[in-house]
Amino acid sequence: MIRARTSSACRATLLRNISYRLLRVWQRNFDVSRVTWKTNVLPPLLEPMLYIFAFGFGLGAYVERISFQGRTYDYVAFLAPGMVAVGVMFHSVFECMYGAFVRMRYQKTFEAILHTPLLIEDILAGEVLWGATKGLFAGTAILAVITAFGLASYPASLLILPASFAAGIMFAGFGLLFAAVSPYIDNLNLPTFLFITPMFLFSGTFFPLDGMPTWLKAVAAALPLTHLVEVTRAAAFGRLSWGLAVNFAFLAVVGLAVSYQAIKLMKGRLIK
Repeated sequence: MIRARTSSACRATLLRNISYRLLRVWQRNFDVSRVTWKTNVLPPLLEPMLYIFAFGFGLGAYVERISFQGRTYDYVAFLAPGMVAVGVMFHSVFECMYGAFVRMRYQKTFEAILHTPLLIEDILAGEVLWGATKGLFAGTAILAVITAFGLASYPASLLILPASFAAGIMFAGFGLLFAAVSPYIDNLNLPTFLFITPMFLFSGTFFPLDGMPTWLKAVAAALPLTHLVEVTRAAAFGRLSWGLAVNFAFLAVVGLAVSYQAIKLMKGRLIK
């Protein structure tokens, strides 16, 4: 009972220490991104175009039509919303995985900010918010690209924007969690190989999950990216349903839980 009360008190303290001052951390990262805007703006625009040309028009020349949920689509139309989800994941998780690790370990940014009125929780929550913002920007940029190709249906595709932000919080939380438990920057290659790459390949981004073995479909259903892909594809096709509420709930619940755990672990590392 005492242990349970202590755990509950620690949880309440951690959440209570997060304040509006986290926006100052977000502002600091935003100001830095304005200086390095070329590397922050061009990749989200060019990367999906490369995927769409290479896979959509290249592989799509051999895959004439693809069946999805009882309807058939051009392969490039099937691929495009998956690329939106992939872009959100990459930009959010890497910003809080490698970016936060560098700011913590090498640039000593966190240490410097701690000399201001901000608390550790403000710094880390601000990092998650910034990662979510990068995810939202990537989702918006890639949505603009696929819209130019005529591969998005409106107004349904506008649902991609809040989904990108919710997923951005989730993936930013995962990124910060990996940074918190990795002793060295080279150790971050492990979650990239074991977590990010499998999601990239087996979350319904490149092919429907319907034809996969039952056990593999069950694994795919547990992958966070799968739920974002479900939303982006349904929105891009203009096929919205109440079932998407389950996907949104998954993104929100997992995002808050993982972000909380990431902040807790990173705080423990910083105060050693």
